[in-house]
Amino acid sequence: MSGPVVLSALDTMVYGTIAIVLGFVLDLLFGDPIGRFHPVCLIGRLISALDKCLYREEQTDRQKFRKGLLLVTLVVLITAAVTGAILFLFLQIHIYAAFLAAVLLCDTTLAMRDLQLESMKVRRALREPEDALEKGRQAVARIVGRDTQYLDEKGVMRAAVETVAENTTDGVVAPLFYLFLGGPVLAMVYKAVNTMDSMIGYKNDRYLFFGRAAAKLDDIANFIPARIAGLLWCFSAAITGADGKGAFRIWKRDRFNHESPNSAQTESACAGALGIRLAGDAWYFGKKKEKPFIGDAKREIEPKDIFRANVMMYVTAFTTLLMGLVIRVCVMLILLG
Repeated sequence: MSGPVVLSALDTMVYGTIAIVLGFVLDLLFGDPIGRFHPVCLIGRLISALDKCLYREEQTDRQKFRKGLLLVTLVVLITAAVTGAILFLFLQIHIYAAFLAAVLLCDTTLAMRDLQLESMKVRRALREPEDALEKGRQAVARIVGRDTQYLDEKGVMRAAVETVAENTTDGVVAPLFYLFLGGPVLAMVYKAVNTMDSMIGYKNDRYLFFGRAAAKLDDIANFIPARIAGLLWCFSAAITGADGKGAFRIWKRDRFNHESPNSAQTESACAGALGIRLAGDAWYFGKKKEKPFIGDAKREIEPKDIFRANVMMYVTAFTTLLMGLVIRVCVMLILLG
């Protein structure tokens, strides 16, 4: 084992930038093969354990909020500490060991490949000769939080397209944004925040107050990345043969047609790009929830729209990476000067 390694700000930025690019390529090629030991899975287990430990049905609403805030604080601190400790320990072994760890951590924060694979399973299921609708419902249930048993064929397609659009922020643009901003530690903290929102950020009887802090923090964390993603989706629509002007028009009009300030940013651009109508009423935990529509129904949605959404997702991903690299290079040139 060598002695302690100390990197300059420029060296850290150079190694970090290369790690982000290699992590991007790994996700592009292989997705997330780690399975149950994936960092996000481990974070999910931590959240579940703290949920069971801190939540009590008899607590007052204020107590539930405070316990939920404590859960959020613990998850964020533990995630940052563990990620930082991993990088530090590997750095003491060898700089290349730390570099490899950084590459793998960058890879695990991204979800392009898995998003494509899971959403395209929905398209393939809907083309099955028998029980296509039921198989489509089962496939889309893997990637959405709504009750899928109430969806008709068009509803299954819409759910898949919406998921690709919305998760372009959560699984692509936001992780890249935080990777370039603060490396694997900040990006992993973002994934922890996003995971908490997906697990306890619901407005149901159990989590209305207990999960409020997690939901609000996720709104804050996604505020800038979601708007970047929405605008880049409009750009992606224009260069992939979709309706770029329509994407921008619907984005301006419908980007707030959601109770979340962020979710409709990409969904609206996607709806406008494809000329279809998304969102509308949905079922959650056995209860129907009224939601506004996003986009104009210039035509009926079709299975191929899932593929088209994935194409725009990938173009958005590459554009985000390129923008981050340009900014990083400019900063490195300033440090050199």
